[in-house]
Amino acid sequence: MGKTSLRQLTAAAAICAGLGQPVAAGSPEGQILHAELLPGWQTEDGTYMAGLRLDLAPGWKTYWRAPGDAGIPPRFDWSGSQNLVGVQVHWPAPKVFISNGMRTIGYDSQVVLPVELTPAKPGEPIALRAHMELGVCHDICMPMDLRLDSALPTEGRGWQQEPIRAALDARPVSAEQAHVGQVRCEVEPIADGLRLTAKIDMPTLGPDEAAVFELPDPSIWVSEAQTARQGMRVVARADLVPVTGQPFALDRSAVRITVLGEERAVDIRGCAGN
Repeated sequence: MGKTSLRQLTAAAAICAGLGQPVAAGSPEGQILHAELLPGWQTEDGTYMAGLRLDLAPGWKTYWRAPGDAGIPPRFDWSGSQNLVGVQVHWPAPKVFISNGMRTIGYDSQVVLPVELTPAKPGEPIALRAHMELGVCHDICMPMDLRLDSALPTEGRGWQQEPIRAALDARPVSAEQAHVGQVRCEVEPIADGLRLTAKIDMPTLGPDEAAVFELPDPSIWVSEAQTARQGMRVVARADLVPVTGQPFALDRSAVRITVLGEERAVDIRGCAGN
């Protein structure tokens, strides 16, 4: 389609992490990424909450689930695990980075990703074997392979659980919590897909608000949203281009919009038509 920015994928590194065992990866000149799986706790719902802590070298960053045109989307493969039927990664609110006129969304310094695991047989151990592909960037960008191999659950101590709880608290708040009013989406066909305009009635999040659209189908390319505030309303517009390069039927209830601000973010699920 010619709309995805060229990424400099100059190298790849593989790192493996066990529970509570930090590992590192990077060039001989310095380690880029330290990864550690933090032990957590059994939840009231019978799931197990763990945490993946990533420590990045100064100047390096990694990416949120929707990283922007110039970012590398994270990918997870849990299929090698045993006694595991579901995994949910809980994403803390990310930062917006502008470099060479391009916007990316992610984390620098350190981030903890809470990972909630659902066992097939509650009460029995989970053999976690996961493969994750994470992008890291400085002046160049490169993918890194992260492999986890751990037996769970292991009850973490308080100091091990605290970073996971803090990361859960740092997630975007819901539309209800943020006192979001009406959320309406206008859809118009373009030559190779759709143009989506969301009008969101909500209190301000600060001077540099940015909206991000996400769709259930990852094959649909979503452009960087142009975001502006009009009084008590955020207006965000993006192009949606499927692999067919043609207009398509959009389920507005499945559109996910995250509005990012300097201090917090808001997670909005679905929007109405006019």
